[in-house]
Amino acid sequence: MHPVSPVRVVHLATPPCRCLVPEGIFDALSWCASDRLEWRCPSASAWHGETPIDGGDPARMVFVVRPGMASFLPTELAAVHAFGLGLTDEQALAPWAIDDATDGLYAHGTRPGDALWLAADNLNALFWGLHDWAHFHNHGSFEPHQRSWTELQCDASALAWLWINRAQIPLTDAAWEQLRTEVLALSRRRFEADGARLDEAKLAAPVLQALPCDCEPTTRS
Repeated sequence: MHPVSPVRVVHLATPPCRCLVPEGIFDALSWCASDRLEWRCPSASAWHGETPIDGGDPARMVFVVRPGMASFLPTELAAVHAFGLGLTDEQALAPWAIDDATDGLYAHGTRPGDALWLAADNLNALFWGLHDWAHFHNHGSFEPHQRSWTELQCDASALAWLWINRAQIPLTDAAWEQLRTEVLALSRRRFEADGARLDEAKLAAPVLQALPCDCEPTTRS
């Protein structure tokens, strides 16, 4: 039985981000304009802000489904994955179903923020939650030869959103830079696995810090 801590509820700004990847990687870039992500975690004393980004499955992170919303999503019991938030019988997006959610939210025209909120108690989990949040708002075909590009855009969006929300998290400039370095190494490995080379300038700090924009969302037909 995990103890329940005072719960922090933070509404993170997640504005649309400029596209860094070649045309055609996403078939519906910003089909739904991202605006905010509701993030809940135990009290600040229970926040783990130094967990490294290594590409492994993030622990203690899950998207909780709002009651009566998104019945088309594969779900599991939220309390199995997130602790200290007083969760009981709430359902959450199954951690293996990020691609299913990206497809399902787009197909049903359901705004991610209307359907989901994020539970995460460590920096690694928060990064991957924001990475997935970018997936949910930018529909792609997930073609194998394009996957490193798709992940690059979502990595960049997550880093940009962490930068603009660093006071609320909280996250120091130095910690953000360390995170950026770890994500850069991960992205480099992805491109190498695809037999390609990463243009590291795309994840340069000034580029990421200027990435959020007032882009118009793609109109769905």
